[in-house]
Amino acid sequence: MLATKPRTTVPLATATVGPASWREATVKEIKISQTAVERSDKGLDLGRAIDALPSLRDNCAQQSNTVVQAYVRETRAVLVKLRDSFLDTNEEVKSLLRGKEALEKKLEHIRKDIALNKMSTEIRCTRPSRERGRDGADSLLDKELQHLYQLKKALEAQLRSVQKQLQVLDQCRRRLNAVIQERNQVLDLICHAVSSVTSGRASRSNGRQSRHQDKTMSFGGNGLGYTRQIDLNMQDPTGRTSPEGDRSGARTPPTDPLGPFTPEAAQAIAQAHEARQRSTVLRREIKEAIDNTQKLQQAAHEAVNDGMNKKVSETITLKQYLTVAAGENRHSIHRSQRWYDATEKALGYTVGPEVQSNLETRERLNRPLVRVYQRHPGTNLPEAQDIIKGAEGLDKSLLQTSRNIGLLQMAQSRLQNDIRHKHAGANVDSSVVRMRRRLANHRWVMGSV
Repeated sequence: MLATKPRTTVPLATATVGPASWREATVKEIKISQTAVERSDKGLDLGRAIDALPSLRDNCAQQSNTVVQAYVRETRAVLVKLRDSFLDTNEEVKSLLRGKEALEKKLEHIRKDIALNKMSTEIRCTRPSRERGRDGADSLLDKELQHLYQLKKALEAQLRSVQKQLQVLDQCRRRLNAVIQERNQVLDLICHAVSSVTSGRASRSNGRQSRHQDKTMSFGGNGLGYTRQIDLNMQDPTGRTSPEGDRSGARTPPTDPLGPFTPEAAQAIAQAHEARQRSTVLRREIKEAIDNTQKLQQAAHEAVNDGMNKKVSETITLKQYLTVAAGENRHSIHRSQRWYDATEKALGYTVGPEVQSNLETRERLNRPLVRVYQRHPGTNLPEAQDIIKGAEGLDKSLLQTSRNIGLLQMAQSRLQNDIRHKHAGANVDSSVVRMRRRLANHRWVMGSV
């Protein structure tokens, strides 16, 4: 405040002519005037100290602009973090969708393997009746079917979890989008580039630090109503950052219901981060489930194929033994037939000719030599009885040989039937194995084979 020059005063004692009352009245007026002057000077001094300057409007506008700019910059940093979370959530949705597609593809392969298992069982039912007995291949097919049903059930449960997680991620993404749209309403007059948040931040911060040691600006001393304390570096006083770090290099301001970083934004980012973590764990579980399913499925498929190959090998081996037995049986039939023919010829020789006139003299029972011998008593010969017994023995031999030939022919027929059945069974099992190998790549449509 400028110092005032003292006024020249006339001593009141010099007035001696006028009356005292007149002088006292004047003195009184002078004192009143001096009191008013002193009060006015004090008011001027006080006004110079506290009254607003003529640049009040510009100062108020500048201060308001500073508050708005700081708030908008903080909001832009929050918006960058929200957009990063939105993009991460969107990428996680894409990754989980790819995992879902892989899971659905594996489920389709399981369903095709189930259909292939049923087709294999149905084809094996076309084997001959002799080969339809339950064997190890049937047990392997049943175990494979049960195993495939268990894998199918586990993958379907995993698929339901993926679908629920996709719904959760979609809800988080829509919530983030709503918060982004709401926060974006105050950024129409500011650059939205991420580089504008990171680049130049250090220079601006250093400039502010040189002008303001406390790194903050506080308004309200002039009665303007600005009570917000703006952090020029936009750093969280607690030193905490967002749940998953900030790729843009900007720190989020503290949570404030009326500030740039609202509780809704913080909750949306935290919820999206938690959902992404669960999705990451779920994708890892999906990959492990698909790998384990692939290994178990391949092991079951190869076990069935190996079992059926062994069955085909055993069938072919038995068929070879049957062929050898059929050859031996045929050889035995030929031997028995030759023996039958020889026995039949011997019986003809033993019985003799059918007409008695064809008998030679040496073959007759009353030939001269025998008649001469029988002139004495007790000279009977057992020739006729021996001939009859020999013929009867030959008849029995022929009957037994014919029975043996019949049994051999029956056995030969059974062997040939068994060989044909073994051949057909081996062909059916081989066709099943070929079909399973041909359809093992799952590049076929159900219902087309």
